[in-house]
Amino acid sequence: MLSTSTRTIALTALAPLSWGSTYFVTSEYLPAERPFLAATLRALPAGLVLLAVGGKLPRGSWWWRAAVLGALNIGVFFALLFIAAYRLPGGVAAVLGSAQPLVATGLAVLLLGERPGRRAVVAGVAGVLGVSLVVLRSTARLDTIGILAGLAGAACMAAGTVLTKRWGRPEGVGPLILTGWQLTAGGLMLLPVALLAEGAPPALTGTNLLGYGYLAVLNTALAYWLWFRGIGRLPATSVAFLGLLSPLSAAAIGWIALDQSLTAIQLLGMAVAFGSTLLGQRRAPNLGTQGLKRSEGEPKLPLTRPAPDGGPDQGRQSTSATA
Repeated sequence: MLSTSTRTIALTALAPLSWGSTYFVTSEYLPAERPFLAATLRALPAGLVLLAVGGKLPRGSWWWRAAVLGALNIGVFFALLFIAAYRLPGGVAAVLGSAQPLVATGLAVLLLGERPGRRAVVAGVAGVLGVSLVVLRSTARLDTIGILAGLAGAACMAAGTVLTKRWGRPEGVGPLILTGWQLTAGGLMLLPVALLAEGAPPALTGTNLLGYGYLAVLNTALAYWLWFRGIGRLPATSVAFLGLLSPLSAAAIGWIALDQSLTAIQLLGMAVAFGSTLLGQRRAPNLGTQGLKRSEGEPKLPLTRPAPDGGPDQGRQSTSATA
């Protein structure tokens, strides 16, 4: 029988595995040359639905915290992601994104006091190498703006992951509500960008609506709920390493659905990247004996009090335990 930590890791991993399908859905189901429209329709409708379901708005400092997290994890990240994707080959953009675990490891040391050690560094370098073997081509071209955008996007997502862990959640707020806050904030940031850069949306076909529906519901609302739920229960560096599964998922979907071939080198790279994902996992501390960080203004709660989703309270956990 799987342990609670293993089940949490498996569920959280479903998020980057889902994100790996974004390229396939975008290329096969969405109108061309509308990246910011796609980003906006991924985030904003999903966020508004989750807000309606959760029925709770931020209070106090959580107004600006939700805006910051929404920018880092959704709004600014999506914008940088699409800039990199349009100015660089997909393989180069994926390699730059694979640096996220290394950035998150450094930020976790500074902001969370996590001490991942050499194991995480080795796993991070191996992850970049593995993804490089999977996606890079000898004909890949480089673009300075695209490279800067790709690196900034990786740093943005890493910072969002670590800050989500550091700030935890206010009392009575589960990961679904927190996800709704961030998706709405990020979507509202993307909306004027999409209108200014791309103009009014084109007439959408049934295929387009199916693609946008998948991105909004499964690829974004469900996936980000699982992602933020995992951040609350696992060390931040462990969650960041799961992001390496996204380019592996994209390669596998391309092989299955688009009849793209996989060479022996690519298969080796997939094995290395997957191995680094496993190596980057750290055991979460025992929640029954560790102190939990509360947001400002919250009363001190018993350690055994369940969170709204049935798990332990999701403040920042002590992460001094080593794997």
